[in-house]
Amino acid sequence: MSDINNIIIVGSGPAGWTSAIYTACAGFNPLVIAGELEAGGALMNTTEVENFPGFPEGIMGPELMEKMQAQAEKFGARVEYEEATGLDLSGDIKTVTTSYGTYQARAIILALGSAHRKLGVPGEEEFSGKGVSYCATCDGFFFKDKEIAIVGGGDSALTEAIFLARFGSTVHIIHRRDSFRASKVMSDRVQEVENIKIHWNSTVEELHGGETLEKAVLKDTQTGETRELPVSGLFVAIGHDPRTSIVKDSITLDDAGYIVVDEPSSRTNIPGVFSCGDVVDRTYRQAITAAAAGCRAALDAQNYLGEL
Repeated sequence: MSDINNIIIVGSGPAGWTSAIYTACAGFNPLVIAGELEAGGALMNTTEVENFPGFPEGIMGPELMEKMQAQAEKFGARVEYEEATGLDLSGDIKTVTTSYGTYQARAIILALGSAHRKLGVPGEEEFSGKGVSYCATCDGFFFKDKEIAIVGGGDSALTEAIFLARFGSTVHIIHRRDSFRASKVMSDRVQEVENIKIHWNSTVEELHGGETLEKAVLKDTQTGETRELPVSGLFVAIGHDPRTSIVKDSITLDDAGYIVVDEPSSRTNIPGVFSCGDVVDRTYRQAITAAAAGCRAALDAQNYLGEL
């Protein structure tokens, strides 16, 4: 029994680290399965976060995640940079299988996060890594002084457009509607950047090129007309899908694939298994709401362990 953890937290975004902070502070010595390539969650691929409480001057996404991790480890959380590949949630003792081994716990917190949503158009897979990217902060530098496009209209898309404007000769924002879904602050800010051009009521239909991306075919959503836009880089920022493939056969999901919890708690349909963050939230999807959900999951898990 000495090898059985009290709590395993699968995921390391704002929800996962907040769960780790709270359960560590309570003396449960949680184990965080942080992932390998995408440890830290979606904020590792963002630039400046300006709306997280406590940082009036803003903070870079990776730095915020590093601070959360340091706080969790300060109180005794342990971290393994491994990818969860399987979960056995039956019985009183749960098992997490990773790319390197197995771990057991009495309670599990699923903070699985979400994955980049793709356009699903011809040429997207072909030019992935050859002009098509899902991470502006990772790849923006490679398109210095080139024509760049970004698809999306939310806060994340506009934040990335402003970041890309540092590198590209022109940044083309392609949005399917005639107004942004983003906050007014971000909408106003992006329209003040001289080398950003907005293509309203437009969708990407196809991508073409040789060894690398050379142009995108755009379609006008109102007239149906198509036109070509010469670009060397195209960044996709149209949202995310919950990472629930690993639990789809054991945890109750909604029609969009999000984990269903017993609101206002974080309890799933399996006793001892809790969930929080973007893998649950299909409405707000903010770093602060993910962190708050992580707190709830931690408290629920503590109460569960206390009743055993």
